[in-house]
Amino acid sequence: MKIIYQQIISFVTLLTITLVITSVSFIQSTRRLVYSNTWTQLESYADALQENGWNRIGNVLQPNRTFILEMQNLLISQDVHFVIYNSENLPIFPTNAGAISSISGSTWNQLLNGKTIRVSKTPKKTVPTERQHIDQTAIYKPYFYNNKLLCVIAVTSSVQGVQKNIQNIESNLLLAIVISSAVAVVIIYLLSNLQSRRINRMRRATKEISAGNYDVVIPVTNTKDELNGLSHDFNNMSKNLKEANLEIERQEERRRQFMADAAHEMRTPLTTINGLLEGLAYDAIPEEEKGKSIDLMRKETSRLIKLVNENLDYERIRTNQIKLNKTTFDSTEALQNIAFQLEKKAAESGDTIKYLPEHESAKKIPIYADYDRFVEVVINIANNAIQFTKDGNITLKNERGFKETKVTISDTGIGMTEEQTKNIWDRYYKADPSRKNTKYGESGLGLSIVQQLVKLHGGEIEVQSKIDQGTTFTLLFPDGEEDNG
Repeated sequence: MKIIYQQIISFVTLLTITLVITSVSFIQSTRRLVYSNTWTQLESYADALQENGWNRIGNVLQPNRTFILEMQNLLISQDVHFVIYNSENLPIFPTNAGAISSISGSTWNQLLNGKTIRVSKTPKKTVPTERQHIDQTAIYKPYFYNNKLLCVIAVTSSVQGVQKNIQNIESNLLLAIVISSAVAVVIIYLLSNLQSRRINRMRRATKEISAGNYDVVIPVTNTKDELNGLSHDFNNMSKNLKEANLEIERQEERRRQFMADAAHEMRTPLTTINGLLEGLAYDAIPEEEKGKSIDLMRKETSRLIKLVNENLDYERIRTNQIKLNKTTFDSTEALQNIAFQLEKKAAESGDTIKYLPEHESAKKIPIYADYDRFVEVVINIANNAIQFTKDGNITLKNERGFKETKVTISDTGIGMTEEQTKNIWDRYYKADPSRKNTKYGESGLGLSIVQQLVKLHGGEIEVQSKIDQGTTFTLLFPDGEEDNG
């Protein structure tokens, strides 16, 4: 069953039950009020008969028939009748009271105890009607004189008019229930239809997203209901899915580019090695050139091994398959050794690489890290700086921070744009795609590995760069527990 019909049935059922319960309660309350007021009125008539319907003759009370007859004539016009019973439970008024039965024994016993009895009567009918109502009320009130029962006055009244009014109320309430239910159905249908349209709009949007259209947007209103909140969340999901899909496409494009670059990089040294091997096999290479050929094959083989190792390292680091052996060591000595190690490589590009300060008595600055991985990180960044700097300077610096060690690698190279700076951590990304045959950083994995290694240390890495003004990498390595303690 559609939700719109479920809502209509639920609301109409609830409304009908509420109206029926309210109507029944109102009718019952009205009926009780009518009878209570009638009994009170009848008791006032009985009190008037008791007070004024008797004359004292000596120590004996005699009925004041004049007053009683006047009272009878007055009450008949109001459809009220009364009967006076003596202490023997015999009717003595009206004069034709012989046709009136005496009061039942149980009721008489209660009257003897001074209790006023209120009753409602449904007259017996020879032909049963489809609907019978209590149409008479009566009260029995005892009158005592000198602690002896003098008489009992029974006053009865017809409430046929009241019953008709109650029937009219019931009819009007039934009509009100029907009209209210009809109006409620219309209102509920409109509201439910509105909600159903909003739900169907989400269904259509979901199908659009399933079909690959991530640009779909559900209108969000100013109402603060659950569907509006769901629409807002749906739009956020659609936006995130679109961004994730674009990222997947971007990564896939880089993967394809990497595979092409890797194939190109591997084909070149393999072709060189294969040609040299064939030359050696067929003695096509002069004896004095064989040593150079073997040295060239060794270098090309090293390039292949480096390319493969970088990919293996990246996957191991990304999946937390490596274990860091972190210790506290002197970062100053490590940076001095790295600068010395890369001097020749920097000189080939006309660059100078140095640790600041340059003097040998530089202050020892402790750092908590895996020594080998720390050296790998700094060399990767320094190699990158050498690759993109021509006739410039590369500097390595370190200093202590608050419970951390700060390492800075700066160059005066070509720099990067803001877009390039944002993307250099992505796998397979190259800030300068045209340099595919450079000696260092062929795979585009170096900085991705660097970022993963720094994260494994619990540290942070930042980069600042401007075109033609150089680049600065800042590494933050937090202290270990032994350093804090």
